[in-house]
Amino acid sequence: MSQDRPIILFTAFEPSGDDHASAVIESLRRSCPEADIRAWGGPKMAAAGADLIARTGDDAVMGMPGLAKIREHKRINADIARWVAEHRPVVHVPVDSPAANFPVCAITKKAGAKVVHLVAPQLWAWGPWRINKLRRLTDHVLCLLPFEEEWFRQRGVRATFIGHPLFDHAPDTETLDEAIRGWPSGHPRVALMPGSRPAEMRANFTLLLAAYNRLAREHPGMKGVVAATRPEVEPVLRRLAADAHLEWPESLSIRFGSTDAAIRWCELALVVSGTVTLQIARQHRPMVIVYKSNRLLWSLVARWVIRTPFFTLPNLVAGREIVPELVPHFGGADPIADRAVALLENPDTAAAQRRELSVIADKFRGHHAATEAAAVIAEYAGLSMVEAAPADHPQADAAGRGVP
Repeated sequence: MSQDRPIILFTAFEPSGDDHASAVIESLRRSCPEADIRAWGGPKMAAAGADLIARTGDDAVMGMPGLAKIREHKRINADIARWVAEHRPVVHVPVDSPAANFPVCAITKKAGAKVVHLVAPQLWAWGPWRINKLRRLTDHVLCLLPFEEEWFRQRGVRATFIGHPLFDHAPDTETLDEAIRGWPSGHPRVALMPGSRPAEMRANFTLLLAAYNRLAREHPGMKGVVAATRPEVEPVLRRLAADAHLEWPESLSIRFGSTDAAIRWCELALVVSGTVTLQIARQHRPMVIVYKSNRLLWSLVARWVIRTPFFTLPNLVAGREIVPELVPHFGGADPIADRAVALLENPDTAAAQRRELSVIADKFRGHHAATEAAAVIAEYAGLSMVEAAPADHPQADAAGRGVP
């Protein structure tokens, strides 16, 4: 490595971080070819052009980590500290996972790197007292949700809303229509989206299936599709259904890696809360959102920590409830089915939600998250961008808006 090639270090510890970082790395490689991009990360970051120092995120966990995971991160942090001392990156880009990334930020800040967070830590939802820690450990926060920029700036943290990767490219409706050619025809058409994490599926899939079964009994022509991430998920879901003594009706099929196609196909989605709700909002499909929680844990801890009036992304972006959300949910399937019936049997209610989701999608219009993130990172690295944003998503003046 020549000394005139500034090193940009990315650290990502979950598959979602690998997703977010890969698009930004690709944009940096295209527009700043002189950058030396290194990473602790996943396969998508490597494919995008990062020099992978170590592979991370294959066994990511949610919630409180176990002792083995804590020891693993201590080892990773020690490895990073040694590497940073030798290579001296000029910019560190921690991607999501604030619990794992904050100790790394302390290491890189001490070594003199500028720290640009990709994906804002959700301090506005829980842990706002950690703002002082974030202020010490960051130079800039790149926000994926429209309201976050103002929230952080009001608290003395430099922040820029860059848009969300889901909205960087509009859905290709012709391709999606071709993909769903031959899918089940019927009315109504309902998609079940049980989440991608094993814990989410275990907690929520049987609720979605039970709600679907009730709807199917009440609507004999109904067809359904389960949108699963990969084929290995199918036996897990079928075992969950069997263990709960739930019928898997003939009207319900399963598709893999076809989330956008399932959204295009359906008239209503029953969905576990998560980023996929914005994916559904992008196509303006009505939905009911659920997330089953542990009542004791909620009563003892979460209810005292979480500070937002809403929990799901469409409602957070709207600032009010435009989508029925059962979060946290402690009951059975009937409340989910009841809200679904209100949408299926009242066209005006469904149309009103579609209009509100269109407004949500418009808030991301005019942004291209990967390009705008790359522009801010490049400026902190002292690099010049040599290529403009894609023509269908004009780049906002990220440098002018972002870096004072």
